[in-house]
Amino acid sequence: MQSCESSGDSADDPLSRGLRRRGQPRVVVIGAGLAGLAAARALLEQGFTDVTVLEASSHIGGRVQSVRLGDTTFELGATWIHGSHGNPIYQLAEANGLLEETTDGERSVGRISLYSKNGVACYLTNRGCRIPKDVVEEFSDLYNEVYNMTQEFFRHGKPVNAESQNSVGVFTREKVRNRIRDDPDDTEATKRLKLAMIQQYLKVESCESSSHSIDEVSLSAFGEWTEIPGAHHIIPSGFMRVVELLAEGIPPHVIQLGKPVRCIHWDQASAHPRGPEIEPRGEGDHNHDTGEGGQSGENPQQGRWDEDEPWPVVVECEDCEVIPADHVIVTVSLGVLKRQYTSFFRPCLPTEKVAAIHRLGIGTTDKIFLEFEEPFWGPECNSLQFVWEDEAESCTLTYPPELWYRKICGFDVLYPPERYGHVLSGWICGEEALVMERCDDEAVAEICTEMLRQFTGNPNIPKPRRILRSAWGSNPYFRGSYSYTQVGSSGADVEKLAKPLPYTESSKTAHRSSTKQQPGHLLPSKCPEQSLDPSRGSIKPMQVLFSGEATHRKYYSTTHGALLSGQREAARLIEMYRDLFQQGP
Repeated sequence: MQSCESSGDSADDPLSRGLRRRGQPRVVVIGAGLAGLAAARALLEQGFTDVTVLEASSHIGGRVQSVRLGDTTFELGATWIHGSHGNPIYQLAEANGLLEETTDGERSVGRISLYSKNGVACYLTNRGCRIPKDVVEEFSDLYNEVYNMTQEFFRHGKPVNAESQNSVGVFTREKVRNRIRDDPDDTEATKRLKLAMIQQYLKVESCESSSHSIDEVSLSAFGEWTEIPGAHHIIPSGFMRVVELLAEGIPPHVIQLGKPVRCIHWDQASAHPRGPEIEPRGEGDHNHDTGEGGQSGENPQQGRWDEDEPWPVVVECEDCEVIPADHVIVTVSLGVLKRQYTSFFRPCLPTEKVAAIHRLGIGTTDKIFLEFEEPFWGPECNSLQFVWEDEAESCTLTYPPELWYRKICGFDVLYPPERYGHVLSGWICGEEALVMERCDDEAVAEICTEMLRQFTGNPNIPKPRRILRSAWGSNPYFRGSYSYTQVGSSGADVEKLAKPLPYTESSKTAHRSSTKQQPGHLLPSKCPEQSLDPSRGSIKPMQVLFSGEATHRKYYSTTHGALLSGQREAARLIEMYRDLFQQGP
């Protein structure tokens, strides 16, 4: 098997040969979210000049979506900077003064971050009663004790018993229930309330993990997700400011908006040495020139197919333009990969990568903002949590479509009111969130108002003056909010998802990269065009790279995980071409 290792001394090295014939290596980044922008910026800062970012939507930011209404910014997507110590998002925000207006109440060190750590959470039942504070505190202590036990299976290698079904939800529900039932000091009425609270807490956990149900989250892998120490911060001017700061280092002509990709044709040089799998179309339409002017057509030969030196990757866009490249960094969400992997890659993906896509989970967590003329909640209340008393014995977090609203776990009070006005932020996840997304604003506002009246016992609560909500599940460019380790998956699947294509036995970065790499091996026989046959000539490594929050083993589901994954993939290419760049012109 031939080695793809690059050396500055080798005139026959495919990397040297490519640079000699075409100049700079061409890199196409698919997606202008945090991962894509971080990758593009890192490459540009290290001297790569032929970089293009293709963004399907009309704006950059990905799952960061700050909406400005009047003088107030609401976050439909990413909201908090989770942890400060060593968090690159925090460092970027702090260095640029984005946190200066953050109040002490918005700096939460709790596991479940609210908009304010001041005040108290009001736990209300569907009969319109508030659960006593001492009962809430007792239950919370018990729940957190059991929650901490869920971390130990991964961190301490504890075996998972069959009764738990390797499920965080099943394990937690049964442990907490048994402890409540065995408590000799509680009355039956108190026990009943605490049993009902389990489901509410698990709904919150489901929203936190962006799963349909926390029952679907792997117990054995749960503890691998790592929390960065330090407070959680919001950005008063909007999380989009972080995105804009990243984009400031990227020339405008590099990013193409409204440019969805249909298919990535990779391993072209090996499978089709005389030309691409499809006919290039739209030559001259795409701006391949990366000079100062950024004007297309200045070099008519640049970007054309060279039959003597074929491009290993061809990106086919929905508008029928075809863009050849040396490397493509894919940052699309796991939800998009699950929906489109069969048509998005030609040849097909290796079996183990497809299996990882199937095993890993991604769900939908949506927000529902309700703005009121005046607050009907007290100044000490930081959230309204909904506890359905008839769910005390329930073992499921799934509801029929007509009862989708039961998945709303509660509403947080946006704080401070001087900035936001009188606004509540509701949370819903899973299949029920998808049902909510199909409803119109009027219907959702009506149902939420009825719930608030029922749980507070106040029939005079008016309808909100305005409603704003997210719809991540039905958005074709995301198909979900963020990823989690589903029952049956593990951190190893995250590594497999992140592994560049084609799989090679060795490459320049195999021994230098700081990211753990899986040993290379022959690709599956069901995709014979991918096999690494020496008779077919040198195969350029890392034709297709993968980044995005779902590819970070420790920080999946976070904005810092997304940013770091983009920098990770850029680092692979920077290291790959390091010797060639050091040679100079």
